[in-house]
Amino acid sequence: MQTHKAKRVEIIIESIMEERLSAALIKAGVTGFSVLPVLGGSGRSGHWSGEGQISRVGGMVNVVCIVRPERVDTLLDAAFAVVERHIGVVSVVDCEVLRAERF
Repeated sequence: MQTHKAKRVEIIIESIMEERLSAALIKAGVTGFSVLPVLGGSGRSGHWSGEGQISRVGGMVNVVCIVRPERVDTLLDAAFAVVERHIGVVSVVDCEVLRAERF
């Protein structure tokens, strides 16, 4: 089966910033992404957990996008405009997809 090169971008950001990030991605022409809950983790500030929280405040989400390589810079510019002033991690990895026309 033929595969096509793509970029997978993951953005871990505070839950309260999800709508702003989603709007920025859509404005930048990103046609699809998934938002996943982050249950806990550890970072520069130490271990944290969303256990027992009754609201989205203080929680984190992982926004996953797969785009064509030539579109990744536009996506990153849009994402960084939201992430730069908040807690967040942005990663980019090479990947391959089966149906390139969907990206």
